[in-house]
Amino acid sequence: MTGTVSVTPPRLILGSASPRRLDLLAQIGIKPADLRPADIDETPASGELPRDYVRRMALEKANALTVAEGEAVLTADTTVSVGRRILGKPEDRDEAARFMRLMSGRRHKVLTAIALRHADHSRVRLVETLVRMNPVDEPALQRYLDIGDWQGKAGGYAIQGAAAQFIPWIQGSFSAVVGLPLAETAAMLAAIGIHGGRQ
Repeated sequence: MTGTVSVTPPRLILGSASPRRLDLLAQIGIKPADLRPADIDETPASGELPRDYVRRMALEKANALTVAEGEAVLTADTTVSVGRRILGKPEDRDEAARFMRLMSGRRHKVLTAIALRHADHSRVRLVETLVRMNPVDEPALQRYLDIGDWQGKAGGYAIQGAAAQFIPWIQGSFSAVVGLPLAETAAMLAAIGIHGGRQ
């Protein structure tokens, strides 16, 4: 006689304090059991390429957290790259202005890596999205900076915020630009028994 063994899915821990990532998970019907932001050094290594950097950050966040038996931790990192240059979170208004001027009228990439650590195994997935920004003149830039939406955002902008007025199109995952690629995240979570839907 054969039967199906019911396996309890692990408790999901979100290794992030980002309300955007929490909202994105809720969008696909997933509510983490706990939030545990990882505190790591996010300084890029000398000569580190943007793709390598964002993968390393997501994995280091996952590895920095204590995970109990029966838990799985999901972490993510998002960065903006213009060529080989990494645009992280601007330290102040002047740096945000420099980032916006650099991206004005050209394309850039938004790279989001997600890491899932469970039962002594870690998986990392990188999602790359191409974003085009219209030319942003100085008055428009100053109005944007006045809003303050650049604070705490990779590249100095959030696509779901005021900067949306400057972005006519993207090629790739919108949710990845916000901070968590939902299709890829859902697939990784489903592989360990965590499924979205009504909670």
